[in-house]
Amino acid sequence: MQPAYKRILLKLSGEVLMGTQNYGIDTKVAIAVAKELKAVYELGVEVAVVVGGGNIFRGVSESARNMDRAAADYIGMLATVMNAVVLQDALEQIDVYTRVMSAIHIPQLAEPFIRRRAIRHLEKKRVVIFAAGTGNPYFTTDSAAALRALEIEAEVILKGTKVDGIYTADPHKVADAVKFDTIRFQEVLEKQLKVMDASAISLCMDNDLPIMVFNMQTPGNIVKAVCGDLSIGTLVSV
Repeated sequence: MQPAYKRILLKLSGEVLMGTQNYGIDTKVAIAVAKELKAVYELGVEVAVVVGGGNIFRGVSESARNMDRAAADYIGMLATVMNAVVLQDALEQIDVYTRVMSAIHIPQLAEPFIRRRAIRHLEKKRVVIFAAGTGNPYFTTDSAAALRALEIEAEVILKGTKVDGIYTADPHKVADAVKFDTIRFQEVLEKQLKVMDASAISLCMDNDLPIMVFNMQTPGNIVKAVCGDLSIGTLVSV
C-alpha cells in the first residue's frame, strides 16, 4: 500500500487504552495499538502521537467536580504522561524507536518538548509521543493535537475514536444517524458536532490542516487512513 502522507499526527484518546475495562490501562490493548503504529512506521511514514488521559483522570469529569479546574487539568496532564510511557514501552518491545516529549518538566520520564528536536526525532524515524497536553490548564488534548501537528508540520491529524467517523448524531443513541464521508470545518462548527473542541477545529481550519476521524478499534484502520482510504471514516477539511 502507498501512503498518502509523509508525516502524520495520531490523536489517541485515553479511553482507547482501557479496552473493556472501566478504568486504567489494558497493556494488551497498548501492545495492539503499538503493532498498528508499527505497520504505519514500516511504510516509511513519520509518526507523532498525542495521547489523552481520560482513562485515568479527566479535568472536567465527575470525579473532579469539587476541584479547582486548573489543579484538575494538571492532574489530567500527568495521566497523559502515564499513558505515553506505557505506549512507549509497548512500541519499544516490538523494536520501534520512540521518544516521549512532555509539555511539563519530568526529566526522569520524558524529554521536554522542543519543536526542532521533535522534528529531528521524526526525521530520524523515531515515533514521537507528545504528553501533558499543551502544558496549560483549560486546554484539551484535542487542542494539543492541533497545536503539535502544526508545529511539526504534519500533513494530517488522524483522530482514532470508538466510532467509524462523524455522524449527524450519536450513532449509539440515534438509530437513523447519518455518517458523513467528508465535511467542512465550518459545518462542524455550525452543527456543533462533537469531533474535537471548537478551538482545535478553528486552529485546523485557519491553517488548512485536515482531520481524519476513524474507528481505532478496527484492526488495520490506521494503515488505511494513512493510505487515504476515506471509506473507513470521515475527512474534515476546508
